[in-house]
Amino acid sequence: MDSGTLLSRLMDVRRTSEVLIEPLEAEDLCLQGMADASPPKWHLAHTTWFFETFVLIPHCPGYEGADHRWNYLFNSYYDAVGPRQPRPQRCLLSRPPMAEVIAWRHKVNEALEDLLQRNGDSPWLELVELGLQHEQQHQELMLMDLLDAFSRQPLEPAYRTDWQEPKASPNDGTTPVWLQCAGGLVEIGQDTQQNSSSHLAHPFHFDNEEPRHRVWLEPYDLANRLVSNGDYRAFIEDGGYARPELWMSEGWTIRTERQWKAPRYWRQAQFGEQQCDQQPHDQPAWAWEFTLAGRCPLEDQRPVRHLSWFEADAYARWAGARLPTEAEWEMAAQEQGLQLKQSHAELWQWTASPYRPYPGFQPAQGAVGEYNGKFMTSQFVLRGSSQLTPEGHARNTYRNFFAPSSRWMAAGLRLAR
Repeated sequence: MDSGTLLSRLMDVRRTSEVLIEPLEAEDLCLQGMADASPPKWHLAHTTWFFETFVLIPHCPGYEGADHRWNYLFNSYYDAVGPRQPRPQRCLLSRPPMAEVIAWRHKVNEALEDLLQRNGDSPWLELVELGLQHEQQHQELMLMDLLDAFSRQPLEPAYRTDWQEPKASPNDGTTPVWLQCAGGLVEIGQDTQQNSSSHLAHPFHFDNEEPRHRVWLEPYDLANRLVSNGDYRAFIEDGGYARPELWMSEGWTIRTERQWKAPRYWRQAQFGEQQCDQQPHDQPAWAWEFTLAGRCPLEDQRPVRHLSWFEADAYARWAGARLPTEAEWEMAAQEQGLQLKQSHAELWQWTASPYRPYPGFQPAQGAVGEYNGKFMTSQFVLRGSSQLTPEGHARNTYRNFFAPSSRWMAAGLRLAR
């Protein structure tokens, strides 16, 4: 890929971020439903700060950055760069106003365009690519954050009333087919890119996908589809949320404290909407799901989503199965091809693998090295991609990661045995 193609993609990505906020009201731009989320305005400002801090200021002589105080406002977690606004308080950043943030974005876009046009093949082009991929991550996060925030409002507003669920066919309701995987000594991950004349000669991947290495896998089976809402409903009806023997100790404690009874965005019918075969003393049925289109009927054939790792793990144990390791998932995706349904563009899929560095992993030098490496503790890996993942941002080696108690993400599960 040449720098002209990179520039075209970069501008498409930058434009997409601004398109995503078009359905929002001004009051929504600083909306933050919880400490783990961020407001839409902050997402747009932070991704701009990333390009300015790591690309323009170091590599564009004479470039004048934004107000230096904005470094504190829009730094995320780069300790080497300096202090930052506490994450739970990003919703307080009503200033600078949105108009100034958009003007800043356009200024940075113009500087990036000029820089790329004057430098066709420079070592720092990989930072531009990293910034592009970083912004795509934030596009997905912004939609997940908005879903969380809107779900907490009594009016349950829709992000877009014309929001469409993924085109992928829903599960047919049949028992999943078990795909047999031979295992053995396999290789996973990406080759380390070193001494290349141009990074653009190689498809992008994050540093946490390196290096490619060998893993021994015993023979295993992997379900050909994701667990559905109907499958998960049976777990609930069998008392899955009331049976501590199915849960990890930490998960059971969290489930009890937070009173989990169903996936994050499932909603019960009003008592006046009970099915005729329900008794008056019964709990109302789980009949609805809150989505980016607002409250919608819960479809049993759709993949269950917005689960924590603890819930996914408990369900797998109840089903007499387990979660796959990330190596098992990657090899199945590589070898089974289209037989592994819903591997991408549907849901991120929890694995049994803690998020740890691969053998021989080396983070990048400087502050950019904090991008992935500093989070390799107390989290679990998810594989695949979701309906919210931007086009071109998914691959079989991608290692997403979240804390095991998190369940606001577009995450589901696939069984292994």
